[in-house]
Amino acid sequence: MEIRVSRHGTHVAVVTIDNQPRLNAMTRDMLASLLGTWETLERDEACRCIVLTGAGERAFSAGADMSGDLSARESMARMVAKALLKSDPFPKPIVAAVNGDCVGGGLELLLSTDVRAAAPHARFGLPEVKWSIYPFGGATIKLIQQIGHVHAMDLLLSARLIDATEAARLSLINRVVPAAELMSWALATAETIAANSPSAVQAVKRQVSATIADHARTREALDQELGDRVRASAHFTEGVTAFREKRRPNYQ
Repeated sequence: MEIRVSRHGTHVAVVTIDNQPRLNAMTRDMLASLLGTWETLERDEACRCIVLTGAGERAFSAGADMSGDLSARESMARMVAKALLKSDPFPKPIVAAVNGDCVGGGLELLLSTDVRAAAPHARFGLPEVKWSIYPFGGATIKLIQQIGHVHAMDLLLSARLIDATEAARLSLINRVVPAAELMSWALATAETIAANSPSAVQAVKRQVSATIADHARTREALDQELGDRVRASAHFTEGVTAFREKRRPNYQ
């Protein structure tokens, strides 16, 4: 279970989420490591663009590791939010190579990337409400801004998964790329971006991200309140128990 960082040439870093037995779900330790990775790469003047992907062929990331700590006190929630780049957008462009399923917190992390492609077998969704979990990683704000109200509400409220073709149609990703060519596409895209003026590129990203970030920050207290309310309910206990027991939840 780790966040791996490698280099492709001088100016491109590759960040890989690796917890393959659990579909690259992220533990709290992995999220803390991801936050540290963003901080290190932000300070790295040679790094001009990031490629973000998951290890293996099955998943980009299944979000939070539901077998571990699910507490969300304010200090923990702030760490998770920073790791997922919820309201503090990374100043350098991020290219996402979605190599497999991208759900829950994995999708919320995807919403903080800038250019995205997925393998044909990848699936996307926000299943949190099925398990009585509040999606506090930014989806309730960013998804609506990025794909529109009706499409976002469909995914947020139904908890259904969509395939890569539908994700492209909804503009959740730029394109579908054959799995064998996905990383080559991502690296080439990152190299193209990195060849441009880093000052100009980062200025563009900061301006484009500013409105989204400002909106997310103003909603932080409400996100915490709503998340706390859901976690305090009997539905939360039932939902998480059902997930861990691999059965349908029964909400009375």
